[in-house]
Amino acid sequence: MAMPLSQMPAEILREVRARKWLALLLFTVVSFAVLVTGFLWPYKYESQVVIFVDDRNIIRPLMEGSAVTTQINDRTSAAKELLWSRSVVEQVATDPEIFGSDGANTDPVVLENRIAELRANLFVRPRGDSYFSIGYASESPNQAFQVAQRLGQLFIAENNERKRQESRSAYEFIDKQVKGYESQLAEVEERLKNFLSENVDGTEGDANQRMASLRNQIELAELERQEMFTRAQSLEAELNGINPMVSSGGATVDVYQNRINSLQEQLDNLRLRYHDTYPDIVILRQQIEQLQRQRDRAAANADPNRVITTGERSSNPVYQDVRTALAETRAAIQTRDTRIRALRALLNEQILRMERIQGNKTEYAELTRDMEVNKQIYDDLLKRRERARVSMHLDVEGQGLNYRINESAQFPRGASGPKFATFAVGGLFLGLLAPFGLIAGLLQIDPRVRARQQLEETVGLPVLVRLPEVKTPFERRRERRVTSMVIVCVVLVAAVYIAIAVGSMMGVIG
Repeated sequence: MAMPLSQMPAEILREVRARKWLALLLFTVVSFAVLVTGFLWPYKYESQVVIFVDDRNIIRPLMEGSAVTTQINDRTSAAKELLWSRSVVEQVATDPEIFGSDGANTDPVVLENRIAELRANLFVRPRGDSYFSIGYASESPNQAFQVAQRLGQLFIAENNERKRQESRSAYEFIDKQVKGYESQLAEVEERLKNFLSENVDGTEGDANQRMASLRNQIELAELERQEMFTRAQSLEAELNGINPMVSSGGATVDVYQNRINSLQEQLDNLRLRYHDTYPDIVILRQQIEQLQRQRDRAAANADPNRVITTGERSSNPVYQDVRTALAETRAAIQTRDTRIRALRALLNEQILRMERIQGNKTEYAELTRDMEVNKQIYDDLLKRRERARVSMHLDVEGQGLNYRINESAQFPRGASGPKFATFAVGGLFLGLLAPFGLIAGLLQIDPRVRARQQLEETVGLPVLVRLPEVKTPFERRRERRVTSMVIVCVVLVAAVYIAIAVGSMMGVIG
């Protein structure tokens, strides 16, 4: 049955007065237990090194894009992992300056325990964006100072070495890849060279261009042959209308004029389709000029009173000219036929060449694609290798991302955590509170009725009278004597407690 809070202080005091010796015993036990805890508490001393992360030096903007500086995303975690590594911790565990001359010749079991202790007491704490601390806690202030100082030195040295090793490994890897692609590229180029030397048909574009050129020449030759065939038919018709023989006095003017008119008609037809520099147009002009000169000579020698000159008959020169032109035209037609057959033979050869090129197209495309891909990768790796080379030189020279000691380790002046004075004061305070706290807890779980309100709330009926506790004069005198003795004991216990605590703090009690 829970005690009402309003009645709690009075009941606690009544129970303490009723159990004075138990309260004294509890006070003594709790106070000296806390004091003994203060004696046995493992006080540790901390020493730490403050590291500055220098990633904003002047070399970074100058080498932007040309080199890659080593970066660490979570610097605190990375630093802790680095310091926890076996190589670093073992160097500290076997340092003779810290653990004496036998540090390097330690038993394996002792060494493992020492490494475990170093890892357990080592700590890395962030201190802003560009700072973090590396520290060590130990029961010995000298050991804490030496270990923290050594950890800072090893972190700087190990980090620089790892940066150099990382950049060197990256450069060597990329350089190896570059050499590998060089050999692959040389091999592909040699295969392509052998392929082109064995297959001299050329490319598909060359074959198409050659075939198009041959088709154009064939079309042009066929067109010229058709024109010459038409011309031959015209000359043959004209030749049939000319008398092959004329009188010795010469040919009539009308014969020459008819021939000139016929040639002029052919010239006009050709000029509608071709330029004046066309060969047939030039030939026709020459023939017309020659016939005009012959006509003029015939007109000059002829009698104006006669239309036809009599005399001995001879070959008609116009007939001879027309027949010569017809023979030349037929010869030109045969030449065009021969040329067309030759061009068609060349075209068939080009078709066969195209078939061979199509057969080799897949292999040629594969060789070309391999060479282009390898060339692109090779060029990219060359750039990356130069960047890796510059990055390696940056790390060797100590540029880029650097760690440096901003504040060296300091010898600890005092222990970290609660001091002995805190335990001494806390022991008295807890000793005084222990009886009252214990009784308050017991009152909350005590089922007995100690106040009128408890009964009224439980039964639901009002309590009319409460009988007070009555003590005899003898009981009151005995209670006063006991109270006086308890107070004297409390004072003695407190005096002894304070004397022990002060002696310990002053160094009298070790």
